[in-house]
Formats: sequence, structure tokens, C-alpha cells
Amino acid sequence: MLDKKIKNELMDIVGPENFTEAKIDMVSYAYDAMGSKGTPDCAVWVTTTEQVSKIMELAHRERIPVTPRAAGTGIAGMAVPSHGGIVLDIMRMDRILEINIEDRICVVEPGVVYADLQKELAPLGFTLPTEPGSSIVSAIGGNVATNAGGLKGAKYGSTKDYVLGLKVVLPDGRVLKTGSRTMKTSSGYNLTQLFVGSEGTLGIMTEIILKVVPLAKATKTGLGLFDALEDAGRAVIQTMSSGVIPSVMEVMGRYLIQAINENTDLNLPEVDTMLLVETDGYTQTEADAQMEKIIEIFKKNNASEVKLAETDAERTDLWAARKSTYPVSARLNNSILVEDVTVPMSRLADLFREFGKIIEKYDLKVAMCAHAGDGNFHPLITYDGRDKEMVAKVEKASDELFKMAIAMGGTLTGEHGIGIVKAKYMTLEHGETAMEMMRVIKRAFDPHNILNPGKMALDG
Repeated sequence: MLDKKIKNELMDIVGPENFTEAKIDMVSYAYDAMGSKGTPDCAVWVTTTEQVSKIMELAHRERIPVTPRAAGTGIAGMAVPSHGGIVLDIMRMDRILEINIEDRICVVEPGVVYADLQKELAPLGFTLPTEPGSSIVSAIGGNVATNAGGLKGAKYGSTKDYVLGLKVVLPDGRVLKTGSRTMKTSSGYNLTQLFVGSEGTLGIMTEIILKVVPLAKATKTGLGLFDALEDAGRAVIQTMSSGVIPSVMEVMGRYLIQAINENTDLNLPEVDTMLLVETDGYTQTEADAQMEKIIEIFKKNNASEVKLAETDAERTDLWAARKSTYPVSARLNNSILVEDVTVPMSRLADLFREFGKIIEKYDLKVAMCAHAGDGNFHPLITYDGRDKEMVAKVEKASDELFKMAIAMGGTLTGEHGIGIVKAKYMTLEHGETAMEMMRVIKRAFDPHNILNPGKMALDG
């Protein structure tokens, strides 16, 4: 519990109207999008770098845990206050400070919602192409903190590829500027990338310089249907090594297709595996030529059917299946766990197949999908969270999935982050020496471990 003196200091910094300890607010801040829980003592809404700096000075002096929080759409617990203390809500820092097309950059505050930035960039013919699945609600600050990826990662990469510079408040309140407004720099250590994906454990970002790229003028969308997972797997590998790089390459499994049909009127063919693919380019001829090459590869690998969108309405219909993945899966039971591991693209079909055996062993219902173009696997495990036996099965299946992904040369997370949920598996991927180096860095920035403690296994 925080004493009255500290609460008064916080109110002096942000104003009484931007401080809360109301129970309803504490409950709201106690969990993230996937249900990890931890209750704070209070929360503050900040609007300036100066306010963030003063709060961190206070927290550093008094050794109070601070959990930075953006939109709260994460699903690994990184925005959950596992050690109580102060939740520092940055969502009112929501200004787009600059869009400079001549320099191909924009400068934003961390509370800017991804979709809102896209709305401002699109009329100028530019985009931030990372497109996380939560794009309509997630904030840029959270995207940077988790190195978010998304549907277009196959061609355009993840958030780290677009962050050029940052303004960061350190755990002791000092303000640090990293990077530059230039497209490249070789000056000193790359501190910018150190903060990208750090999940708020090293500092709190208050300004972000982002590279933007021209918006594609034309697209072509198609759907490949396969009766065997192995055929779809070969089609993905051959496509990604063909010289054509699709902007989207998404895979959906049979149970997910069945769930979509049960909960929508899309009436998808219930095949073993479905590949949604999209190409883009400066001209329609360019996008079409790339798609023709992909269709050739699909047919070579026994696609039972290939559907192409010829109009915007048909493209919307093809996308509807992929975009309904989470909503339809969430209806299947009262709890859902969305996992996120990534393996080399050549092993993705192996991971699908082997995890299918785990599903059978534990008798679980799992909607399987993936960003196939970059090997990012997203099984959606639906279960009854009130059934302790079933919960235990889900935990065992997840444990085996993590170990399997690492054994295949993969990683624990492609875009969702580590947070609380995967912290205990960090040494499985990184080893003791790497973990000690991460902890050394954490101690150098945050010797009192007040900034987002309990995350990423950094407390040891």
C-alpha cells in the first residue's frame, strides 16, 4: 500500500483528476487481453514526458514498482502489475507529432493507436506496414515494447524494422534520446533496438520516430485449398524461395475452418489446410504476375482448388475467414489461449503435424493458424477454464509446444512477447549465459528493479 504522502505527490504531478485508486479502475488494470492478473495500488494517466520523468524520480526514490501500460491488448502479461505499485497509463499521450514524407518518417507519442496512424498516412500514399492483428485497438508504444508483427510480416517484417529513434524516460527519471531521423546510422551502440521488444523493463517511451514506406498501389488476393498439410507446407516453402515474396501468406487448419463455418455464413470448403495469400506492387500487372507464380506453385503441390478475388468485394470475402479466426474460436468455450511460437519456415508443417499429435494426446480442441510466410504459428486452444483437469492439460500441451519449437530451431515468441506467461521458459531458448547478460543490462538501467518487475525472467 502506498502512503498518503506518495499519493499526494503523484496527484501534484499529474493532477487529482489523473490519479485513481478506485477499486473499479484497479480491477481494470489487473489483467491483460488473455487474463494474466495482478492488482496495482494506484494508477496515473500521463500526458507529457516531464510527468513521466517526475513519476519515475519518485518511484526510484521510494522503490515503488511501476508498470507501464498502453492499450492492454497484450496476451503474455507484460502490462500486468505483478508486484503492485503504480500503473503508468500512457494512452493519453496520443498525438501524432509529425509526418514528414520528404524524410519518410513520422514522430508519434506512444498512445497513438496503430489504425489511427494508418488513417493519417494513407491519404499521403504511405504506411507503417507491420499491421498487427490488434491494429484497430493496439497502441504504437505497445507495438514497439513487444516488437509486434502481424499479417504482412512475410514481406514487411516487424516493428523493429521501422523504429529509427526514441525518447525514453529511464527508471531514475532521466530522459534519454536514441537513434536519429535518418534512414541509417552507424554511430555508437544501437540503443534504439535495445528498447524495442524490452516490454517496458528498461524505460518508458514517450516519443517514437518511425520509418514509413509507400503504400502499395495494387494487390491481388487468392485462396489455396489443400487436402494434405504436407502439400500446403511444400507450397509455402517453394513460394518463399521462388523469388516472389507475398505480402501475406496465412495458413488455417481444418478445425478452424469448421469453427468458422459453424459460426459464420462463409461456407468454406472443409479441407485439411487453407492458404490465404496476397501480393502487392506498384502496378496491378506486377501484383498479378507474382500471384500467377504462386498459383503455379500451389497447383504443382496438389492444391485441390485456387480461388482468386477479382473485385474488392471478393477480396473482402476471402479475408473474412482469416479475420474471423479469434472471434469464432473464442465462442467455442469459456476460455481461450492464443500461443505464439516461430520456427524456420521449412519446419512449419512439421510443427503443425507434431502439435496435432499433442492435441490428440490431451484431447484438446485447437484452432490452428499461422503467419506461414515467416514461420509464426498461432494455435488457439479453447478450453473450460473452470475444469482444473483440462487447465492442466492445456498447460502441458503449451509446455510441449515451447520445447518442440525450440528443438526445431525456433523461438518462444514471434510477436506477442514473453511477459509473465513465458518467463519460466526463457533459459530453454537463451541459456544461462545469455540470461545473465540480459540481467546485467536490466540492473544497469534499473538497479532497484522497479520498472515492470516480474517480467521476462529478469528478476533473478
